Amino acid sequence: QAILRSALKAYAHAPKAQKPSQFTAIVSALNNYIPYLFALSSGLDGKTVNGEEVDIVLKQEVECEWKSVLAATNAVTWPKKGGRGKKGRIKLKGLDAEVVMVLTTLATLHRLIAREQLRGIFTTGNAFPEPDARTKAVAGAMRGLLAANGMHIYLSNLCASMSPTGAGGERGEMQPPELSSGVQNGLAELAMAEATLLAVLKDDPYPAVVVQTRDQNDKEWMVKAPEIPKVRAHLFARLCIAAGEHAERAEALLSSSRLGGDAMKVDEEIIDYSRNLRRTARAKAGRFFGIDEELGGETGTAIAWLRGAKRELEFGTVGSRDGRGWAKGWGKVKKGFEEKREDRKIEKGGDWGTDAGRIEEGRVGEMLEKKWVKMNDTVRMISIDLTSRCRS
Repeated sequence: QAILRSALKAYAHAPKAQKPSQFTAIVSALNNYIPYLFALSSGLDGKTVNGEEVDIVLKQEVECEWKSVLAATNAVTWPKKGGRGKKGRIKLKGLDAEVVMVLTTLATLHRLIAREQLRGIFTTGNAFPEPDARTKAVAGAMRGLLAANGMHIYLSNLCASMSPTGAGGERGEMQPPELSSGVQNGLAELAMAEATLLAVLKDDPYPAVVVQTRDQNDKEWMVKAPEIPKVRAHLFARLCIAAGEHAERAEALLSSSRLGGDAMKVDEEIIDYSRNLRRTARAKAGRFFGIDEELGGETGTAIAWLRGAKRELEFGTVGSRDGRGWAKGWGKVKKGFEEKREDRKIEKGGDWGTDAGRIEEGRVGEMLEKKWVKMNDTVRMISIDLTSRCRS
């Protein structure tokens, strides 16, 4: 336990650019610590450990202290000199509470490692990754998210079997959201939504084309235009709809889940992330439905699908009648600032991706709409109508 706390403290105090280098030490500390926890838990429950009977007598209730990562800042902030505050440790009782916090830490680490693996395919400062390297990075990130999903499902069942007052903390008996079965279910749904979108990203060529065209060091455009193979648009659209449903359930569970009367609320940033993930998934589904229509020659309907996706992302003026333009006036300037800020985070290794891919999906939609509108205005001359089917 001391080794694990030392590794977590080193990660907390490291600069943002050096935090990914601490992942290996934390994973090693967790993998060495978790077997002891499960051995103690099995011994207390009278179960066998590796085929051997272990009998453990509990002389004193196990107590542990953890900082809640999921709780809202104002729920666990202790007063500090100067009027500011910081998150304090929460005292918890019971070995199950320690198991929940440790496995939640491991699941969170899998998410962070997955995000770091994906950073390379969105970076424009380095050499553009080869298709095999891109597929390998996406597959590795997807495995990590599926592992996190399994852990949260296990923890949800464990939290449901725990006594509501068995892991109470001090200062008003407030308990962290990590001990809520509903919150763990919400995190499992969130991980599944992210993994489903990665299954689509693995074979989706359009985000890679957008990153390549944005890269100032890329010289391939002088030789040939980026190749965009045909995609299984309808299948990908259905997968994106499923991911949006997972994200919607995650948002509902994280927003409404409570543990007892004085439970801490989940941080609003996590709920906003699940909301943005739902928007991104539904916008991707609209884009793939548009691609399916464009492959069938229905350019007007395809453009309508893209503009319906824009409304889902909530870029520009939502109340415009014709749906033209991805942003107007101050909204366009604000969107440009958000894109530049997100690009800097990716390049410098900051906390990128907090928009759940919303900005990147907006760029893909802008690229396709510009291309299809030009084609439709010069060749096909098909009317564009935002039908109720596209809006829904």
